Amino acid sequence: MLLKYTEDDIGRRIDVVVSEREGITRSAAARLIEEGFVTKRGGAIAKNYRLRAGDEIDIEFPEAAPSCVTAEEIPLDIIYEDDSIIVVNKPVGMVVHPAPGNYTGTLVNALLAHCRDSLSGIGGEQRPGIIHRIDKDTGGLLVVAKNDEAHLFLSEQIKMHRIERIYHAIATGNLKEDRGTINLPIGRHPVDRKRMAVIKDTTGGGVKARSAVTHYEVIERFGAFTYLRLRLETGRTHQIRVHLSSLGHPLVGDLVYGGGKTAFEKKHSRLLSGQCLYAKELHFLHPKTGEQLHFEGELPDNFTALLDLLRKTYQYGY
Repeated sequence: MLLKYTEDDIGRRIDVVVSEREGITRSAAARLIEEGFVTKRGGAIAKNYRLRAGDEIDIEFPEAAPSCVTAEEIPLDIIYEDDSIIVVNKPVGMVVHPAPGNYTGTLVNALLAHCRDSLSGIGGEQRPGIIHRIDKDTGGLLVVAKNDEAHLFLSEQIKMHRIERIYHAIATGNLKEDRGTINLPIGRHPVDRKRMAVIKDTTGGGVKARSAVTHYEVIERFGAFTYLRLRLETGRTHQIRVHLSSLGHPLVGDLVYGGGKTAFEKKHSRLLSGQCLYAKELHFLHPKTGEQLHFEGELPDNFTALLDLLRKTYQYGY
């Protein structure tokens, strides 16, 4: 599989580029390179090799060896917890569950240490208690089941679209409408299998797509950027990122579905750590009591700093 990279990656270390483009840790990328799974036209390269224009870099991922997920004492930002559920505020950069390249340091590793034996086993060894997930480079609220009864109840609520998941985001460009609904099916990209894409023709071509619906409303406009509130009706992989990109308004900081960094993003890259997307609100029925629960997280500091900067720039025109 060829490594996909942009002009901005030219001159950067190959281990850094592989880490960012493939969504794995830098140490995992370095191991792949050292073990010969990353090559340049069939030849080995060093992890400190700097990418050149025209380089064809091949990546091969080894098959994952079966392993037991270990508990790790990792601090958690716990919003709420009882005998049935735990609501956590996942930080940007943390993977939800173990996968190739990320077997440690995940939310599941942390939950196993915190909850001990009180996580639902329905998700299997790799995903105990996990009802839904958030991308590595997206922060925000997640509800996790602590027993099988809660897991089944919440999974059914997800299936029936009764768990309300609300995100805040900063998109590039000025969306035309103040509110709207994006109803476009999403499936694996027909060429790049690590990406998702809007699949408008679902009748052939062998590309499977599932319905995907995102509702949005504008919170604030900044001319070249728009601050949005988005509600997921469905929960497809990368749904918000793919939907906004399909409208021509990719998320600020999105290196996968964006159209390249704007001059503003390049100038203020210190405020960007992944795409500007945060899972801010969760609303659902408690699996045991039936009580309607509402949780809301605080936007990350870099997100609010970027909003303040946009307000200042928009107000004074510089």
